[in-house]
Amino acid sequence: MRKTVKVDIHDSHIVMITLDNQPANAFSLRLLDDLNQVLFDVEQSDCRVVIFRGSGQKVFCAGADLKEREKMTDEEAVATVRKIKETITRIEQLSMPTIASMNGVAFGGGLELALACDIRISSEEIQMGLTETSLGIIPGAGGTQRLARLIGIGKAKYLIFTAKRLTGREAKDIGIVEEVTTQEKLEDLTLQVARDIASNGPIGVKQAKKAIQDGIQADLATGLKIEESCYMATIPTADRMEGLRAFKEKRKPQYKGE
Repeated sequence: MRKTVKVDIHDSHIVMITLDNQPANAFSLRLLDDLNQVLFDVEQSDCRVVIFRGSGQKVFCAGADLKEREKMTDEEAVATVRKIKETITRIEQLSMPTIASMNGVAFGGGLELALACDIRISSEEIQMGLTETSLGIIPGAGGTQRLARLIGIGKAKYLIFTAKRLTGREAKDIGIVEEVTTQEKLEDLTLQVARDIASNGPIGVKQAKKAIQDGIQADLATGLKIEESCYMATIPTADRMEGLRAFKEKRKPQYKGE
């Protein structure tokens, strides 16, 4: 049976995961199973950056597979939403940085997937939005929580209540995405950002991610303690000494994640 998720390796340390469930790259049960298997492999690997994208040129991810959902009982639908949420949370909890390369429309669960990534880079031509209220439901895979934390409560309420659709450029203006570019340049820009990250000390980058993600949920005093703990984790590493030597010798450091 054909896999609905493809994996490519770039520059040894960059994993590109492509959702390939045409025409909408939707979260079918099969795609969720395939994606969770890929995530297990990533969790066991020494990769330094993970990129998520959709196959084709039109859709990043359209969210839930509504044709599949239409045939489900209420109990089956609830279980499927829970599985989508758990998968997206698993992506958020990856120890290495993640990038959503938004090469096509991202509605509902598709945008929720992107919100779970650390960085979002979008084609300026696409549209995105948490449009669930137009279907009589609400975002159920973390969208109400992650969007509000990212852009603020008022803007999140406005976008979710109105089911408003944004262009990539509009999304950047309000802070949903970090970079926008043309469709033709999107992959190159995404890979350049991934290479910039992967060239830095992988232990330091992972600890920086942990400090930010764990600290933002706490008060400032607790957050500063979390930061100190993450900083201390880098002190005994060979990478830290390599960084000091490379700076002294005016050369590019060769980090090994040790």
